Amino acid sequence: MEKILDRFLRYVAVDTQSNEESESQPSEAKELDLLRMLRDELQAMGVQAELDEYGYVMATIPSNIEAKVPAVGFIAHVDTAPDASGKDIKPQIIKNYDGSAIPLKGVPGLMLDPADFPELLRHKGETLVTTDGTTLLGADDKAGVAEIMDAVEYIVSHPEFKHGELKIGFTPDEEIGRGVVKFDVKRFGAAYAYTMDGGELGELEFENFNAASAVVHIQGRNVHPGYAKGKMLNSILIAQELIALLPVDQRPEYTQDYEGFFHVVGFKGTVEESTVTWIIRDHDRAKFEQKKEVMRRCCEFIDGKYGKGTATPTIKDQYYNMREQVEPHYHIIEKAVRAMEMAGVKPHIQPIRGGTDGANLSFKGLPCPNIFAGGLNFHGKMEWVPVESMEKASAVILNIIRLFAEA
Repeated sequence: MEKILDRFLRYVAVDTQSNEESESQPSEAKELDLLRMLRDELQAMGVQAELDEYGYVMATIPSNIEAKVPAVGFIAHVDTAPDASGKDIKPQIIKNYDGSAIPLKGVPGLMLDPADFPELLRHKGETLVTTDGTTLLGADDKAGVAEIMDAVEYIVSHPEFKHGELKIGFTPDEEIGRGVVKFDVKRFGAAYAYTMDGGELGELEFENFNAASAVVHIQGRNVHPGYAKGKMLNSILIAQELIALLPVDQRPEYTQDYEGFFHVVGFKGTVEESTVTWIIRDHDRAKFEQKKEVMRRCCEFIDGKYGKGTATPTIKDQYYNMREQVEPHYHIIEKAVRAMEMAGVKPHIQPIRGGTDGANLSFKGLPCPNIFAGGLNFHGKMEWVPVESMEKASAVILNIIRLFAEA
């Protein structure tokens, strides 16, 4: 069997960064490079696998037991976040990590320091994979991809391993909120599934944010600055005023646990017109709706001050909290807990301060909690993953399959 580290390094070498400004599916054709690779690797292992027109790889491993048990699926996304470059990734491999600061050699002076990231110390003695400081790593979610493929290779290499029908899925565009928009749950064929898209060792999640995007167009009025008094409306300054109207204590840097936020993520502007983009998040559905209303009212205030049509918001829901869809099937959480314990991992059930494909899949009728993939500091140049955590995640997949086979 290929070592999981070698597999992971092969996958992160493929640039799969998604593009939120694209209207295509997948958003970038380069995502298909890895999706084709995965389809071909599955087929080379003797697994029935297809890649469809929307960029979904779906594969089936038939049951090898007589008992009729539910088909269970495992899903990961191949794209990396637009927040940092995913091209020409140069991973650093730190063996037997000693607890000291790790220089990210591609950027002089940049370090992964336990003083800033104390969770590093929980992984002393392990093999860590980091970035070189010039790109993200891609552990979100190529660690999950590697873990699923590692488990598949074990299963096909060990015909004595007993299992029910298994479904494997790889998706594009999760990072831009469109990962399973066209995912055909019925064709996938699983009764239950798990996304391998969580963070640190032991994480198990079946609650996530309710999520929306808010794009506000600010219409200003440009006049020659020498003659602008009483006439100019600078859209950049009006946008700044709108940003300041939203509650400061509900920015991401001041929130935790179940607290939601308004996060300004983009700005483009001139004096004449500007566009500001936010993401809005809250675990509580009522508070989520309130936040969207606050955004609308702030835009109405700007309109009242500067004239109707100055601030035009476009607010779109992206996904909802999966808890209401997963909790009625709590046995799938219990199986995941038991599978972690069997692998020597202490389960840590917590809400996701984000979202996964599993949220939208759950609302499509496929209950789909989220399991750790092992990485930390996702979406940026400080991203890293312990190899041992990926190995444990692969073991958890196999244990879940064992437990479903006993049902």
